[in-house]
Amino acid sequence: MQYRTLGRTGVQVSTLVLGAMNFGSLGRTTQDEVTAMVDAALEGGINLIDTADRYSQGESEEMVGKAIAGRRDDLVLATKAGMPMDDERNHQGSSRRWLVTELDNSLRRLGVDHVDLYQIHRWDPSTSDEETLSALTDLQRAGKIRYFGSSTFPAYRIVQAEWAARESRLSRYVTEQPSYSILQRGIETHVLPVTEQYGLGVLAWSPLASGWLSGAVREGREITTSRSTLMPQRFDTAIPSNRARLDAVEQLAKVADEAGLTMIQLALGFVTAHPAVTSAIIGPRTMDHLHSQLAAADTVLSADVLDAIDAIVAPGVDLAAHEKFDTPPALLDATRRRR
Repeated sequence: MQYRTLGRTGVQVSTLVLGAMNFGSLGRTTQDEVTAMVDAALEGGINLIDTADRYSQGESEEMVGKAIAGRRDDLVLATKAGMPMDDERNHQGSSRRWLVTELDNSLRRLGVDHVDLYQIHRWDPSTSDEETLSALTDLQRAGKIRYFGSSTFPAYRIVQAEWAARESRLSRYVTEQPSYSILQRGIETHVLPVTEQYGLGVLAWSPLASGWLSGAVREGREITTSRSTLMPQRFDTAIPSNRARLDAVEQLAKVADEAGLTMIQLALGFVTAHPAVTSAIIGPRTMDHLHSQLAAADTVLSADVLDAIDAIVAPGVDLAAHEKFDTPPALLDATRRRR
């Protein structure tokens, strides 16, 4: 396992992060399975676990808390808030009211007195940066969080938040957690240059592109990944963007074979090769998934392999741009356009 400094924090973290989205009802995992995966991840050198309140509606945090009991100080613990937790309109977002309440809920579920990294799960257009940063700064000063970060923020929102923190003399985000893979390279155009400029650590989620790059998706095979059941439209090859992904996967498989790598090693090695990326978040649902991904921990891609990837999916290109989660609200809601 390799280790890198998380932004400007001085904290050393593994280049692979154990993501806990599949822990609980979403991934149909039991506590024993989760504890075994956490054990194996820590033994494999991973020292950062990333979860969120939204994952299985709090169940993931509870399972992580039980799995790390007695060894809290041996790892860096991260969670997130901001996504809707239920139908109550104020049980979401990044207002002071909600963040203060929900952090206490997360700490209770995790069974800890603080988290190392508290992240805003999505940019909340209804809440000012000053409101959110002020609340996070107070929670940091209270000792409940050590650092805080953003997740899936557009580049201009990262810049705005940095400016707001400086102007209001508040603590600032130290990390960004964007979606990044060989098939979704759009953040190379704006987000990654901005995170480099401001010295933010980058924890990339979905490096296997929801299973497209796991090696299980190939031409002529039935697609059987768990995500294909949850999100069938993302794997319907009658859709042009999915056809483009499948064509790219076939070419990438040849590159991996020629380099003596698995598709997973190629995919994770690509993400961690970018100088702006600190770590890639893996999200295993089974022990087999975890072992196959841990096998990529020390993968370093040669310049020839990286050039071959660029020839298949050009830098800065998203093969499924409509799946981005950082689109400005005005482009999604007609009532906000020119009205």
